[in-house]
Amino acid sequence: MKTLRDALVESEKSRTALGHFNISDLVALKAVAEAARGLKVPVIVGVSEGEREFLGVRQAAALVRSIREEFDFPIFLNADHTHSLAKAVEAAKAGFDSVVFDRSTLPFAENVSETKKAVEALKAINPSIIVEGEIGDIGSGSEIHESAPESSRILTKPAEAKQFVASTGIDVLAPAVGNMHGLLRSMVRGEVHKRLDIGRISEIKAATGIFMTLHGGSGTDDSDLRNAIQAGMNVVHINTELRLAWRRGLETALADQPNEVAAYKILPVAVEAVKGVVSGRLQLFRSSVARVAG
Repeated sequence: MKTLRDALVESEKSRTALGHFNISDLVALKAVAEAARGLKVPVIVGVSEGEREFLGVRQAAALVRSIREEFDFPIFLNADHTHSLAKAVEAAKAGFDSVVFDRSTLPFAENVSETKKAVEALKAINPSIIVEGEIGDIGSGSEIHESAPESSRILTKPAEAKQFVASTGIDVLAPAVGNMHGLLRSMVRGEVHKRLDIGRISEIKAATGIFMTLHGGSGTDDSDLRNAIQAGMNVVHINTELRLAWRRGLETALADQPNEVAAYKILPVAVEAVKGVVSGRLQLFRSSVARVAG
């Protein structure tokens, strides 16, 4: 079976990106898995600390593993934005394929120190686990914001990125390049889109030579996403767009079936709504990649 590292290497060679989609229930997981299988492309399922608390760490690992084994399909599980070593270790021991160890709110030196310790601890549990570190600031919360946080203007410097990668031993870098978590209300209405600093992405890639992840991809201009992938982004995270689709799908189902009480008759509408978003994003990220055999 293909590993996550194999998939990252393929994305680097083909200048495409893996789609990373956050879930917190079976509706979203079914949507992500069915969309990826339909397009025959690898996919990463992400669960943040809050999502893991709701879904369960071991339960998330078991669900994703069951899909991988039943369909012999490259679906991977990531512990997204993990802020403590204890929670990172918990995810590694549960069998997660990767961990985003995020101490980006700390001063640079402390971020380096704690991330290095996390890399060593997680690799001791599973030498093949992928560990991601983050520098710069892209805000927090995959939700609807009234305005962009001031911190989202703090972009990653190529020289700092190079030092961070060399000092920590991470496998993947998450830089701040104009991206931000969540969506502004104007983005939900489609009036504006996030714009990325493509030149900075290229400079960071050249300085570090490492796999890179774009967090906060929801609401980003499509052409910027394509250019960011060409410039060196290997993974793109989408969360808020899925949450919106989930809610709208559920609201539609409840409005259309006001007397229905069976969840399995209501929730498929939400599955299809989320699946549509995932399919569209995967096609954008992986348009030139070879399809998975089978």
